[in-house]
Amino acid sequence: MSALSPTDTIAVIGAGTMGAGIAQVAAKAEHPVLLFDAMAGAAQSGKDKTAQGLDRLVEKGKMTRDDVDALLARITVVETLNDLAPAKLVVEAIIENLEIKQDVFGQLEDICGADTILASNTSSISLTAIGAKLKDSSRLVGMHFFNPAPIMKLVEVISGLTTSNEVARCVYETSRAWGKKPVHAKSTPGFIVNRVARPFYAEALRVVEEGGADVATLDDLVKQSGGFRMGPFELMDLIGHDVNYAVTTTVWSAFYHDPRFIPSLVQKELVDGGLLGRKSGRGFYDYDKNADKPSPQIAAPGLKPSKIIIEGDMGPAESLVQRMIDAGLDVTRLDEDNSVVDRIIVGHTHLMLTPGMLATELEASLPWEEENEALVLFDLSIDFATTKRIAIAPSATADDEHVAEACGLFQALGIDVSVMDDIPGLINARTIAMIINEAADTVYKQVCSITDVDLAMQNGVNYPKGPLAWADEIGPDYISAVIENLGRTYGEDRYRISPLLRRKVNAGAYFHD
Repeated sequence: MSALSPTDTIAVIGAGTMGAGIAQVAAKAEHPVLLFDAMAGAAQSGKDKTAQGLDRLVEKGKMTRDDVDALLARITVVETLNDLAPAKLVVEAIIENLEIKQDVFGQLEDICGADTILASNTSSISLTAIGAKLKDSSRLVGMHFFNPAPIMKLVEVISGLTTSNEVARCVYETSRAWGKKPVHAKSTPGFIVNRVARPFYAEALRVVEEGGADVATLDDLVKQSGGFRMGPFELMDLIGHDVNYAVTTTVWSAFYHDPRFIPSLVQKELVDGGLLGRKSGRGFYDYDKNADKPSPQIAAPGLKPSKIIIEGDMGPAESLVQRMIDAGLDVTRLDEDNSVVDRIIVGHTHLMLTPGMLATELEASLPWEEENEALVLFDLSIDFATTKRIAIAPSATADDEHVAEACGLFQALGIDVSVMDDIPGLINARTIAMIINEAADTVYKQVCSITDVDLAMQNGVNYPKGPLAWADEIGPDYISAVIENLGRTYGEDRYRISPLLRRKVNAGAYFHD
């Protein structure tokens, strides 16, 4: 089934921010749009707010007045569900309540034509469950937009067990015609984005709970070194902790309390205290206009390296070696075949890319030639060739001189350093590894394709790279090792490797082969 024609009428139920945004998207694609909300005056209010937003685009020269007037003229506010009868596609964007959605779609079945597609913008409720009481659930499909709908490109097209393939294809093609980037997904808790994104918050919350670093430092590292647009704590504050915690709890419950999705006590405390983020004026950060904005912790100048020895292969951090050479540092590279451990040696300090272990534990397993040598681990970065930020974690035996030598090496490359506590996987390595692992498991469980999970995470939550493309770049073997070591350290099933990731490692293959 091809995309709907621009002459086909689109109906939107729910005129809040999301519903009004969807109506705007459809009207921009030149469809006649019917906008309904059960609350008196809400539909007109939603259209008025849309007009205000479009007026600002005219002021900025991004739309003409004629185009805005034409778009708004295509949106008609209606008073009853019966008025939606002419629609060829009805998109429901109301409260996340199963019974209410079932009732609305049940009424629509009797109001609209037999060929009308019924779509839900639900972000968490099973499409199969919503359609359970319909006479013909084959025409029910998920059409999950992301906020703000006029801007965000992703649309998750969700198929329940009884959704017609033709209906799903029509919604997919219609989304493309509307300028969106749709992905197909099976109806399962969290669909794609709300499932794969859980580790972005969960790992940061655990690191803060364990005293790894303060939130401002972690946010800065995730952005400046990890390449994400926002840090996890500022993003949770923006979303609202009540909303973010509720989504996590819903996914956790839906997966029968799988420890991979367990909610954080740190976030629960914020929710219980009404500290919901920007909406309440305080969350992890204080948004009072007079409040001091916390700065990330940056290490003081360390000791400039006089000689650097490279043993073995630096793996994902290999480009650091060339960066040292380009910076004019004295670098000696030993024969890789004779190396016992892959590491960088500066003075009495041995540096290694975190393998997901405690520095103190790893240090105890290594051969040492002198008593005053110590280990410092450094974090994963999206691009070691250009990064200007890095985190390090010294072992329990490392003293101030070891830390100064480690800091001095990175500072000589123009990289600011933050010293974290000895936390396994620091912040970026564990976060990125767990996102990749969840993406792999989502594909393994037949929820979506490799291409679609990458597309979804880049366009739904602005990740810097698709998780599985990122895995190929870093190396599936490194990702697997980080997760395995996290599991060994914590002794929790939360850190279990997806069979698909394990398969790629054992086959020496990549996700995008």
